[in-house]
Amino acid sequence: MNLEKIMSDLEKKHPGELEYLQAVREVLESLEEVLLQNPQFEAKGIIERIVEPDRTLIFKVPWVDDNGQVQVNIGYRVQFNNAIGPYKGGLRFHPSVNLSILKFLGFEQIFKNSLTSLPMGGGKGGSDFDTKGKSDGEVMRFCQAYMLELWRLIGPETDVPAGDIGVGGREIGYLFGMYKKLTLEHVGVLTGKGLNWGGSLVRPEATGFGAVYFVQEMLATKGEKVEGKTFAISGFGNVAWGAVSKINELGGKVLTISGPDGYIHDPDGVSGEKIEYMRELRASNQDIVKPYADKYPGATYYAGKRPWEVKCDVAMPCATQNELNKQDAENLMANGCWLVAEGANMPCTPEAIEVFKDHKILFAPGKAVNAGGVSTSGLEMSQNTLKLSWTREEVDQRLHQIMRNIHESCVRYGTQDDGHIDYVKGANIAGFLKVANAMMDQGVV
Repeated sequence: MNLEKIMSDLEKKHPGELEYLQAVREVLESLEEVLLQNPQFEAKGIIERIVEPDRTLIFKVPWVDDNGQVQVNIGYRVQFNNAIGPYKGGLRFHPSVNLSILKFLGFEQIFKNSLTSLPMGGGKGGSDFDTKGKSDGEVMRFCQAYMLELWRLIGPETDVPAGDIGVGGREIGYLFGMYKKLTLEHVGVLTGKGLNWGGSLVRPEATGFGAVYFVQEMLATKGEKVEGKTFAISGFGNVAWGAVSKINELGGKVLTISGPDGYIHDPDGVSGEKIEYMRELRASNQDIVKPYADKYPGATYYAGKRPWEVKCDVAMPCATQNELNKQDAENLMANGCWLVAEGANMPCTPEAIEVFKDHKILFAPGKAVNAGGVSTSGLEMSQNTLKLSWTREEVDQRLHQIMRNIHESCVRYGTQDDGHIDYVKGANIAGFLKVANAMMDQGVV
């Protein structure tokens, strides 16, 4: 495989799509051995086919605000690969959304979904619409307008979107209501639904729970446990909330949470009623963490900074892509951090990852660590198909087992001659092989 030629060709086809190109390079760098051992993949153009979406859909979304003014946003759905199941991946509503970000997320989703062992392909979608500061009526009208364009392109056996940044239970409800009205069908076409109408227990906190279960397995390779460890976490959304809750349940201490405006350091730990207050801040739909420090005097607020300067055992970036850079990584190393697990999608820059590799710490990528969310979405799809609702304990048990299996796959393909586990390589190879072999079986389509 001529990696540089493939990347050069992609850069010419997709100029300026930096996040997408970064994600592709990160995966392909891990696959050299596999491709040498499997010349049939090159003969059938698997790499050239897998790095391009099956289709990219872009559409305008006109809607009317509370003042009667017409607003126009751009909507997207990237259906990337359905070799092992219907396209599956979230919808993101945020001003930063563009085609590059959605293609990177959709590409990552292929391998993340493959790792779960559930029959789900990879996709992603969203809009540059900003839910912050909008009334419920405005959010509803936008979601309905968005679904007016999307509904023909999705279905329970075709493409099953979920939530992501800016798309929570409220938005999924509005989207599903419009889909149901347009199709006259009540089917499991979206995940993250309300419990009263087809949703699954554990789904809101599943990504955070799953991330901690994966960290638990990583620690076990060193004979360690979550209990007694200190954690630095970024974000204060669903992923961070789920992770904080599970860490506390397992006896760890969370020292930080963060938002776009800065972070708080709480030496006493983010626990108990503080977790509920964290959820209240999130529900307010404002980018704020400062009120936490105002409410709890033992905590300190650091405006405009990131939590990677705090001394900790484990760092879990759970906010957004490329949020942890080389300097942050060096700060973590200087402060004795020895395990980093990506709770978000690609939150560490390539330069940061190089720092972690140079120090030979335990480092695992988002496609493995944060697969708990889509795993539980897959479990929601199964419940919808069976017309059943599983108990909280049953869903959590299945989630835990899936994360354990993903960790085993990473260890199988990522263990080096010296015993060190390269989780990036392991996750990429394990995820790729299943999809590549399915594509081989199904011909050039």
